[in-house]
Amino acid sequence: MNKVILMGRLTRDPEVRYSQGENQTAIARYSLAVNRRFKREGDPEADFINCVAFGKQAEFAEKYLKKGTKMTITGRIQTGSYTNKDGVKVYTTDVIVEEQEFAESKAAAENHAAASPAPQPAPQQNQADGFMNIPDGIDEELPFS
Repeated sequence: MNKVILMGRLTRDPEVRYSQGENQTAIARYSLAVNRRFKREGDPEADFINCVAFGKQAEFAEKYLKKGTKMTITGRIQTGSYTNKDGVKVYTTDVIVEEQEFAESKAAAENHAAASPAPQPAPQQNQADGFMNIPDGIDEELPFS
């Protein structure tokens, strides 16, 4: 089975192109910064995962996604290779997006964009779905998995 679930923030606006031919298909490429749960001193705090969406998923990305948007995606890993213009073989690893959803409300995203490194206020109860919002940057391990 090849199944990937990721949550992270877009590192740049999606790059969208359309295939050639009669039935043009949208192809969106973007990168997610996914925080590492556990890390050793000197290791990076996040991994940068290349994602590719096709068709309706790519059109959605083009219309609604932008740098900094927090997303949850599911998909599959696909590897490949090509020879660049210098004749060097380059190996690639991408996540092919099957589903993508916003991982925070628009208001929370706007607050994140304007936030300073100051401590976050206590979590508030979200009236819409009854779940408590957990602020980013909590280093403690949650009591459930």
